[in-house]
Amino acid sequence: MENVLRPVIVFGGAIVLAYVLAWAVDRLLVRLDTRHPETPMWGLLRRWRVPLQALLFVALVSAFFDNTHLAKDHRDGVNLWLTIILIGATAWLILRIVAAITETIATRFAGTTHDAARGRRVRTQLTLIQRLVTAVVTVIAVAAVLLQFPGMKTFGTSMLASAGVLGIVAGIAAQSTLGNLFAGLSIAFGDMVRIGDEVVVDGEMGTVDEITVSYLVLLTWDERRITMPVSYFTSKPFENWSRGGPQQTGTVYLQLDHAAPVAELRNKTEELVRASDEWDGRSWSLVVTDTTPTTIEVRAAMTARTSDDLWTLRCAVREQLLDWLRTHHPEALPGIRVTRPDKHL
Repeated sequence: MENVLRPVIVFGGAIVLAYVLAWAVDRLLVRLDTRHPETPMWGLLRRWRVPLQALLFVALVSAFFDNTHLAKDHRDGVNLWLTIILIGATAWLILRIVAAITETIATRFAGTTHDAARGRRVRTQLTLIQRLVTAVVTVIAVAAVLLQFPGMKTFGTSMLASAGVLGIVAGIAAQSTLGNLFAGLSIAFGDMVRIGDEVVVDGEMGTVDEITVSYLVLLTWDERRITMPVSYFTSKPFENWSRGGPQQTGTVYLQLDHAAPVAELRNKTEELVRASDEWDGRSWSLVVTDTTPTTIEVRAAMTARTSDDLWTLRCAVREQLLDWLRTHHPEALPGIRVTRPDKHL
């Protein structure tokens, strides 16, 4: 009977005690969240309840397992697996805490700043820091687990003799990975590109959707996602349309006949631009920028608050100008001139 009661008391008591302690911590966080609504951290920290319960349960079982008188012949194996689970639960708890802290900082900063560009920069930095911490914690946890096996310790000791050679080989093999890692940190803290920025890369325009320590995801206007190594943005030129504010100037080019009424076209452009909700009211213009023996090149320039507004404005002005020319001045549209020969010749 005692052999049955001991395990029941140890495991049952560990479950109950772990649940009660985690519940008490959760209630404390609820109170703190109610008293301090200005910060979401206490509410976010409640996500650690499950890993905290797992950590407390494994710690209690590991401390009192000898009292169960179970698996006496396999005590080393049991201790090994309890330690592995304890390491995993600890890493899980740390990652939950880091996620809560970074999300809290991002939320509070977003609520206090009116600078959208600065908000994107902080969000990018926090995202990369969280992913870097996640990678470091995961590597440390995996290394701690591997060191629990005697075979791995022996293997590690035997490899120390050739550490110099291995260091050179590892450095060469990881050159690209390390380059992307440092490039990611350079992007985060150098403020070169941020999540939400609109960029043009190799002729592709899109919005930066995700940045990790090794790659960047670009969301294009047609909903494609282009994945690129972050080292590209530290080694090659690219256009960042969100730097210095979202407002932009765009152009519409028309190839017209020499007979085009430029003055009337300028007045019509002003009318269309001023009537558009996408125009930000800063400036507009229409000038002849080039000529050929058969055509002239007319450029209409206009400003907008964002790149999306600018794209809509450019398309609308181009379409309406062409429609106006077809209706009122068809002779202004370029065509092939055919000269009829003199019938007297």
